[in-house]
This record gives sequence, structure tokens and C-alpha cells, in this order.
Amino acid sequence: MKITAVRSCVLRQPTIEMIGDGSQDTILIVVETDEGITGIGEVDSAPYVCKSIIDTPASHMACMGLGEVLIGEDPLDIERLWRKMYDKSIYYGRRSVVIHTMSGIDMALWDIIGKKYGVSTGKALGGVYRDKIQAYCSVLMPGTEKEIYELVEKHMHHGYQGMKLGWGALGESFEKDIKLVKAARKALGPDKKLMIDIGMRWTDVKGAMRTVKAFEEEDVYWVEEPFHPDNLDGYARLNRSTDVRISGGEEVGTLHEFRELLSRGCVDILQPDISRCGGLTIARKLIDLAEQYNAVIVPHAFKTNILMSATLQYISTLPNAWYLEFCEQDTILRQTLTSPIFTIDDHGFVAIPQGPGFGIGLNEDIVEKYRVTAND
Repeated sequence: MKITAVRSCVLRQPTIEMIGDGSQDTILIVVETDEGITGIGEVDSAPYVCKSIIDTPASHMACMGLGEVLIGEDPLDIERLWRKMYDKSIYYGRRSVVIHTMSGIDMALWDIIGKKYGVSTGKALGGVYRDKIQAYCSVLMPGTEKEIYELVEKHMHHGYQGMKLGWGALGESFEKDIKLVKAARKALGPDKKLMIDIGMRWTDVKGAMRTVKAFEEEDVYWVEEPFHPDNLDGYARLNRSTDVRISGGEEVGTLHEFRELLSRGCVDILQPDISRCGGLTIARKLIDLAEQYNAVIVPHAFKTNILMSATLQYISTLPNAWYLEFCEQDTILRQTLTSPIFTIDDHGFVAIPQGPGFGIGLNEDIVEKYRVTAND
């Protein structure tokens, strides 16, 4: 089997709000083969930049577009192809958006492998531990107590046992953060898990320490991305100061960065994003790395159901899996891009697809409707 094309297109809803919601647009990646098997992926990054990284023609042997790197290759040679993409883009890559783009392509290759052998991608990755996973509701933090109550009323009756409120109004001041968290706990009641995602907005480490101490009184289950990902000292100091779990890693790519995050004691919960960390090829290696540092993996997944499907397959392979992040943003692409649409059951669980590959298909009419052309 040979790769014949690496196609990408930007999908975008008509209006984009400047909020922390990556499900408003995406870059769809489709890898085609001469056997008629195709794989799909997406990237939670800057779609137009990712597309350029795929489509750009070669300048020389260490500066090539990723599409050109893969044409004619066997998609089953996935470890070698990851290293080839990494090496052939090293002049402009190594981290950040190139690793993001590689992640989406790698995702599509793993979809192909599952389809080729008629098994779920989870089985292709090495075997599965479960066929369902408990989900937590993931939404943006509103700015008032009334809006928090409305969100809880809207979503929590579906069966969720926990809710994460993130970005949005958080990070404006420590005092407001404490007020919002108190309101969230009051709205949820004492029996539901409450997670808080600061969205990298804190800069004062000692102020963060005092705030997380206040969060302890509200039984916050974890505090996510309190600082910029480069502030490893801040992460480590905060983590040592509290009994609240500190989580992070969605901005991190390659084993090099994850190892640094873990070795310095920055996080208790590792949150790789399959569409940014280096793909499933890197994510499966994190299982052993996290185990060495007694960290738990709870992947980040705030995009469309393409990313959720890949994340579910990954979660099926984790020896110790806690939760699936279930994006509940009311965006068109999240709700309509794929079939089937994932739902939670009355107990808050999501079934992991058992069909070949990721177990989902694209709704081509939605792709065409929201595709951005060169003239748009």
C-alpha cells in the first residue's frame, strides 16, 4: 500500500469569536492510498499555517513540506514516517505548529492502519482495556453566578459526574477566580467533581498559591494550565504547595517537552492533545513515561469529533484511565462534521467505537458547506 495524496482543507464557521474555543474552525486532513483506504485527522492549531506546512514545496532535503515527504510511502511504516517528517522539516520545525501538523497526519495514518486490518485503532496501538469511559462536561467559564447556574442546569442533568470550567472569565483577578469557583461549587453541589482551567493566565506564583489554597476549600479536583507552558518553575512551586492536583500538557509536543514537565514535578495529571503532542505515535509512548513519574493521563480534547474519536481510541489503551474531556460547545463543526455523533449515557459514560480505525465517517456535505476556498 502506498500513500497517493495528503489533502487538507480549512473548515470554518461563518463567525469566529475571540474566545478560547478551538471548535469554531479546524483543518481537516485526509490521507489517501492506492488501495482506496483513506484516513482522517485534524489539528487544534492555526489551520492556515498547518495547511501551508503540508502543501509547501521543498526548499532542500531538510526543509520539505510534509505532504511531499509522504507521497509514495507505505502508511503502515508509521514510526519511520514520523521520524522522516520530523527530520525533513527540521529547518523550520522541531516544535509547535509543525509538530501539531505532524500530529494530524499521524492521526490519519493510525486511522488507515485500523481500517487496513479491520480493527479499531486502539487494538492497532497495542490492545484495549475498556470499551467505554466516563466523560466530564467541558465548557468555558462565564462571568456571572447566574450564567454558571444556567450552564450547570443545561448540561449536568445528562449524566455527567463532573464539570470543567475554563478560560472565559478566569484569570482576570485572583479575587474574581475565587468568587467564580465558589459559585461553581454551589451550583454543582457537593457530589460532582469540579475542575478549573485557568487557561495559562496566572503570572504571580505566590498569588496562585493563595488562590489554589482557597480552591481546596471548594474541593476542586484539579487546576489546569495555571501558567504559561514555559513557566516550569511556577508549575513546580505551585504543585509542591497544594493538595489540589495540578494538570497540564496540552500545549506540549514531543517526548522531550513531556519529560521535562514530568521530571521537574510540574504536574500530577498529564494532558496530551492527540492533535498537538505528536499524534498517537507520541501519545502511546507517554503511557510508559507517565507511569515512571506516577502521573495520570487525561487527554485534552476540545475540538470536533475527529479529535474525540482519536482520543477515545487512545483512552481505550490506557492501563489507568480516569476521564474523557467532552466538549459541550454549541459549534457547528463539533455537532455535525462526523457520524456518528458521540453522546453520553445516563451514567455519564461514552462508548468507544469498535469499528475499523476510528469508527467514524465524515459528513461530506458539511465539509463542502464550511470549506474555505482560496478566494474566501
